Amino acid sequence: MPKFIFITGGVISSLGKGITSATIAALLKARGFKVRNRKMDPYINVDPGTLSPFQHGEIFVTDDGVETDLDLGHYERYTDTPCSQNDSISAGRIYWNVLTRERRGGYGGRNIQIIPEITDEVKAFITDNVKDEDFIIYEIGGTVGEDEGFIFTEGVRQLINKLGPENTLLIHLTYAPFLKATGEIKTKPTQQSSRMLMERGLAADIILCRSEDRLPAEEKEKISMYCNVGPRDVISAPDVKNIYELPITYHAEGVDDRILAYFKITAPKPDLSDWERICKLCDARSKNITVGMIVKYHGLPDAYKSVIEAINHAGINNNANIEIDWINAEELESMSGPDVAACLGDLDAMIVPGGFGARGTKGKIIAAKYARENNVPYLGISLGMQTAVIEMIQNLLGIHNENSFPDWANDETGRLGSFETVITPNTLAHKIYGADRIHERHRHNYEMDISYEKARREKGIVISGKSPDGTLPEIIEIPAHKFFIAGQFHPEFQSRPYRPAPLFDALIKVALTGK
Repeated sequence: MPKFIFITGGVISSLGKGITSATIAALLKARGFKVRNRKMDPYINVDPGTLSPFQHGEIFVTDDGVETDLDLGHYERYTDTPCSQNDSISAGRIYWNVLTRERRGGYGGRNIQIIPEITDEVKAFITDNVKDEDFIIYEIGGTVGEDEGFIFTEGVRQLINKLGPENTLLIHLTYAPFLKATGEIKTKPTQQSSRMLMERGLAADIILCRSEDRLPAEEKEKISMYCNVGPRDVISAPDVKNIYELPITYHAEGVDDRILAYFKITAPKPDLSDWERICKLCDARSKNITVGMIVKYHGLPDAYKSVIEAINHAGINNNANIEIDWINAEELESMSGPDVAACLGDLDAMIVPGGFGARGTKGKIIAAKYARENNVPYLGISLGMQTAVIEMIQNLLGIHNENSFPDWANDETGRLGSFETVITPNTLAHKIYGADRIHERHRHNYEMDISYEKARREKGIVISGKSPDGTLPEIIEIPAHKFFIAGQFHPEFQSRPYRPAPLFDALIKVALTGK
């Protein structure tokens, strides 16, 4: 049986439970253990697939085609372990499963209640699909005390009672604010949060305290006394310059040592050489470039979380500090030629990421046209490929009002998950990937019409990647351009800090060197 670690949060949202969960997994993996992360979200939606990015940020897609919370992106980036449909569930899905079973007569006419039927489903999610992992880390979304999360905290309480402390550990992530007026770090929010956790029948074994700086010893003692944990199990989680310092910082604070001590497990010291190398590369970056992001969810960086991290990974690998110039696609739509040039003219490279709906599409088309005509390095992702193709159909082939993207097999869900692409030899795509076949993750409803392939080729547009049966274009490029390439898929989902996504890495190289 694996050891089950549960991570809850208190005081305020956005404390970083997802990154904390991923960091702990990375530390345990660095000590030689097999680890998996999972997420339990309290919202009643069955999954986040239909949620607006304004509500929920980025939708992360797994290899097996599940739309999940963006925290699963953190899990994958820190552990390099692909997540699956078994690693994410919402309260809505829990209720859906139980009600579907009830409608099919699965409960034999019994009265269905929160306890035990709903909480039994929670416990089944926690314990099912366990393979040979040494540790499974469960992040419980939201903050302790919220009504929506009750089914998860109650299910965890029951499971801890069943499996015992030798197999379970609860880590509570809280906040200790610093008051400048008094020059003090305040522990009362942590005390109140721990009390709310106890009201749910749960007690923290380790308290991780987010703060601007490390907690002084006296504050740790106070938290220990009021929250009923040992002084060594009150651990600072101070702010860091970049998130990839966290494995080193958490190890220095003793997080992984305390976890292993709790379970009475001995293990070698962690091999943190990859993280140390990444941090050194981050600190040593000396080049500076600006990449324009042509977006429809302007002012909402979380909607592009994996894209931002993929840019950062490429910057680390190329010794570059990358400033992202967030450009509102809707504002581009109202600009004239000189205004467009003033807006886009100073960019070293351009990325047009994915998105859904018509809003801002014309602005993305304008950006693609500017990049094509002015030799600006261009990377199009999903909708960024579609808008680039529409621009070329309109302005190079002279075809207007053409529906070049019929629905994918008339299926409203579109293509989700990892699909194979066959790359044409002697193309930019082949040079970038160094492979004849690749697998990338998709999330889209429309496909490029391949019927104009010959006409496009005559205008210098090459389809350099296709589905294995040759019917679906996956990658397009312009050989005569400095760097113009776009994919139907989302390469950002497989980018890692120590292994940047090839398309992003190549874009940044060209932006830096001009070739």
